[in-house]
Amino acid sequence: MTQKSTAANRQARVNRKTRETDISLTLNLDGTGTAKVHTGVGFFDHMLEHLARHSMIDIDISATGDLHIDAHHTVEDVSLVIGSALSTALGDKRGIHRYGFASIPMEDTLANVALDLSGRPAFVFNVRFPTPKIGDFDVELVHESLRSLANTAGMNLHVNVPYGSNSHHVAEAIFKALAKSLRQAVSMDPCHSDIPSTKGVL
Repeated sequence: MTQKSTAANRQARVNRKTRETDISLTLNLDGTGTAKVHTGVGFFDHMLEHLARHSMIDIDISATGDLHIDAHHTVEDVSLVIGSALSTALGDKRGIHRYGFASIPMEDTLANVALDLSGRPAFVFNVRFPTPKIGDFDVELVHESLRSLANTAGMNLHVNVPYGSNSHHVAEAIFKALAKSLRQAVSMDPCHSDIPSTKGVL
């Protein structure tokens, strides 16, 4: 995996090529929510568009993968790359809020997401999908995507959905809540310009 960062303007470019996937990504934390997403997995593209729009993070992703097998490797690897790009673009995390939380309703569904850009990955996922698939998308890939994202971003990520009767709404509410939480966590704190930790490092 290759990475390039311009920390002053909080951007990152990451390329990752394996025998299973080939991914190029650019990310801008201080964008307008523009998404150019082409992974070959339609529903996943839709979720990443929500992630960009509601976090105001510009994301440009081009990915090819072994979709003749299934979408698992593509979803997992794209999420790994997004997490890596987030970590790179954040630099030493000086001046950010660090924490984010959002509770997002989506018709029948409520999704609660809380996160900490602590540098110490942890993932909690309390979600039940009413169906095993959304179209041809395996719902278990939502868990796989967010776990991979948390690991490479160094993020403590908790996702809780207390109720929801439509799998599409459950997934969409999760990604929108994640986006709003990220927007809060990566934004600059006008009251503090130092690293937001008593340790002096994140």
